[in-house]
Amino acid sequence: MTADLTTLDASVLADKIHSREVSSVEVTQAHLDRIAAVDSEYHAFLHVAGDQALEAAAAVDSSLAAGNEPVSPLAGVPIALKDIFTTTDMPTTCASKMLEGWVAPYDATLTSKLRAAGIPILGKTNLDEFAMGSSTENSAYGPTRNPWDTTRIPGGSGGGSAAALASRQAPLAIGTDTGGSIRQPAAVTATVGTKPTYGTVSRFGLVACASSLDQGGPCGRTVLDTALLHEVIAGHDPRDSTSIDAPVRPVVAAAREGANGDLRGVKVGVVKELHSDSYQPGVIASFDAAVEQLKALGAEVVEVSCPSFEYALASYYLVLPSEVSSNLARFDAMRYGMRVDDGNMSADQVMAATRAAGFGPEVKRRIMIGTYALSSGYYDAYYGSALKVRTLIARDFDKAYEQVDVLVSPTSPFTPWKLGEKVGDPLAMYLSDLCTLPTNLAGHCAMSVPSGLSADDNLPVGLQIMAPAMADERLYRVGAAYEAARGPIGTAV
Repeated sequence: MTADLTTLDASVLADKIHSREVSSVEVTQAHLDRIAAVDSEYHAFLHVAGDQALEAAAAVDSSLAAGNEPVSPLAGVPIALKDIFTTTDMPTTCASKMLEGWVAPYDATLTSKLRAAGIPILGKTNLDEFAMGSSTENSAYGPTRNPWDTTRIPGGSGGGSAAALASRQAPLAIGTDTGGSIRQPAAVTATVGTKPTYGTVSRFGLVACASSLDQGGPCGRTVLDTALLHEVIAGHDPRDSTSIDAPVRPVVAAAREGANGDLRGVKVGVVKELHSDSYQPGVIASFDAAVEQLKALGAEVVEVSCPSFEYALASYYLVLPSEVSSNLARFDAMRYGMRVDDGNMSADQVMAATRAAGFGPEVKRRIMIGTYALSSGYYDAYYGSALKVRTLIARDFDKAYEQVDVLVSPTSPFTPWKLGEKVGDPLAMYLSDLCTLPTNLAGHCAMSVPSGLSADDNLPVGLQIMAPAMADERLYRVGAAYEAARGPIGTAV
């Protein structure tokens, strides 16, 4: 029974729990047993909260036994939570020594929504430190490994959540996406991940990396599972000043409609600037085959040009480090978190020693770049110019969406690379986000759906679907239609 439960989709598990065919406690225990059995191989989790998860599961079972309706469509289905959302009953470390052992005094809004929806939280997943990276190798607690090939990276920064899904340690997961940190791990682990429209999922209690780019979002093994989770976590939050006061988009209905496989009347744009001979050949071949599948489903496919995308990488890696420099100034050894002090240090010495010991190399690199870009005499030349390019990218998107309903591209130019292969070459690492980060700069929504395995190395490839702000349902309709037509591609384990 245990092995079977960890193979089922979240939507199927929900139906079985709500009909009382199985209990939430059984499902949750099955996944806890799976974590105990295999996570030493993958290192998807930084903290496992077995007792709390089982307590939440038992509460769901008791409510159902009393004849109550499920409190949400996913009530009783357990989840893995990226360790960047605050939780009062387990540590929030952001995979950094700076916050080792820190337990927050409040839950993030997203955490509260999961609890209110009756979703047991299995634990907190590994990530690149403070969500800075594309491989989950920058974690202070060691890298996560890709279940498809444990010598390879699981993507980043949300590699722990993606690996937990791919290795059947959780049927659902939460990630965050600043420049592709949900979508790129989804692509290289053959899972599904959505970056919602900026402002539609609360950032209250999400430890900030880059505030104008960060967005929490749902991860699953199917488009429908991801849609169900999306509707649970989305919604206006007055505690988040950037939260959009608008109804949650009907993404579940769109996913169910899309599963019927009819895309007639949908116009799809292939982004010229995100289709290059420099991409891995197997990635391009998989993407081209996916586009042909969309045509076969009735979609009209045209090529569109977004010329400013050429400058997206440069713009992003000025905007993001600048915001990192500002946001991480709060980790000063004076208020909370790590503190290095031999008792004879000045405040400045304590701060310097703590930040030197507490932050890893990639975080330090981005803080230095950002501080330089914001410094007197360079602000206009660097940060100011990056913001102008950001505006041009948003305008390119607007023009494209005047012609088409959605845009498509590969999610990542490469399949997962070997652990350690790009650690010494930051630019090579940054290039893995080439296709994903324009959406973050514009504040729009995007999804990665598995498009198969690359003929080069038999490793996963993702199809990225992009849509305008507040049109998240388009992602789910197209993604579900493609998923149904594509058929199964196998599993990592």
